[in-house]
Amino acid sequence: MKVLEAKFVKQFINLCFEGYQKGWHERNGGNLSYRIKKEEVESIKENFTYQDEREIGTIVKDLSNEYFLVTGSGCYLMNVKEYPEENICIIKVNDDGTKYQICRGLKNGGKPTSELPSHLMNLEVIKRRSINEKRIVYHMHATNVIALTFVLPLNSEIFTRELWEMATECPVVFPRGIGVIPWMVPGGKDIAIATSKMIEKYDAVIWAHHGMFVTGSTFDEAFGLADTIEKSAEILVKVISMKGVFSKEQTISRENFIHLAKDFNLTLNEDVLKICK
Repeated sequence: MKVLEAKFVKQFINLCFEGYQKGWHERNGGNLSYRIKKEEVESIKENFTYQDEREIGTIVKDLSNEYFLVTGSGCYLMNVKEYPEENICIIKVNDDGTKYQICRGLKNGGKPTSELPSHLMNLEVIKRRSINEKRIVYHMHATNVIALTFVLPLNSEIFTRELWEMATECPVVFPRGIGVIPWMVPGGKDIAIATSKMIEKYDAVIWAHHGMFVTGSTFDEAFGLADTIEKSAEILVKVISMKGVFSKEQTISRENFIHLAKDFNLTLNEDVLKICK
């Protein structure tokens, strides 16, 4: 099978374009990675040519000899749909989890996203968690989420509570809550470590003044999680704007959340429930 005919490649490309249409990928902002299933690798492996090994910048031993589809460094996600071979690539991690090889893509040269260490470290964490076979890490510059990092306390429980309250579906979509990391230089090992610690507990992590990382077992799930969080953030931005100050006359209460959890068979983050009114 040709690489671009594979279903997972088409879904990957579509997510990049959908995110661009949302306004989350200005210039070369944002990136996406997918841990490819063994049977998917076998279906397209005949098309691979292996380049020289390059350092990852961290160690991901639990991902040794696995293959990943990732966006390229400096590439514009708006171009992925029309020029995929120039903007995305398939890589293989080596035996000890310290290096990778490009096997396909980036035909004009280049390297995977500069945030590859963050992606691989988080993919390693969610692989160990083994929750619903999560294989996707998606980073986007969600406008309203970023705006809220300037006015809300950079506290995971408070941020989650405020977003849960904006729409009843929110605690259903992200019952574990959202992690929040204060501003750090993006693309390096430090922010990768901080994010991977958060991903042990949360399925989505906000990088203050920068954007958001989400995980998913399918491309639809990852995109849907990001879209739900950003929509909730948009509602909150509008509520704040209408009121003029940060306060609400009424909201979804702790008791309401408890009833919701019971009816939907959810386990909501207890730390968040403690600070709900």
